[in-house]
Amino acid sequence: MIYQLRGKIRRRDESRVLLDVSGISYEIQAAKNVLTRLIPDESGEVELFIYHYLTIDKSKAMPVLIGFSEELEKDFFEKFITVSGVGPKAALKAFDKPIAAIASAIEQGDLNFLTSLVGIGKQRAKQIVAQLQGKVGRFALLKGDEPQRAPIKKEIIEQAKEILKRLQYSSRESADMVSKAFKVSSEIDTVEDLLNEIYRQRA
Repeated sequence: MIYQLRGKIRRRDESRVLLDVSGISYEIQAAKNVLTRLIPDESGEVELFIYHYLTIDKSKAMPVLIGFSEELEKDFFEKFITVSGVGPKAALKAFDKPIAAIASAIEQGDLNFLTSLVGIGKQRAKQIVAQLQGKVGRFALLKGDEPQRAPIKKEIIEQAKEILKRLQYSSRESADMVSKAFKVSSEIDTVEDLLNEIYRQRA
């Protein structure tokens, strides 16, 4: 069983990260609020606590890894999926808001907040409160849910420049295209967004 992975980010988008661990790359799914807070340390590495399961598709079974930046986040996820009808895939989609806020809403019985989560209807929200209320208060104390945008933008820029280099653009051309793209849009969050904006600018 994989409990924890530490390595360098090779690529990330809005729902997953490719993590290089001693030359082996792992595709790890994660909630957006986890990915936006995933900042490499001084060694250039990040650490993820892993929940994994098998998904069955016709004749094959595929292992799925889900990553969390804090062990308590993983613990909360495991509690969340004990609710009837909420599996790992559905829970991951629902975690589009900070875990502390979700846990607080459960403790307070805030159905309006819970139904604002992706894929959670009123009946499911009632089930979540009925099953978890009084059991998840400690998760509401989690800190560090605020996204840290600047370091991520730097990582996105470096990845985009590397791709442009492989496409035969010079360093100067790449830097110029990236700069123009960010002047047009400050809401670029992924390498794909950046490259699409660069393409629009050149078109």
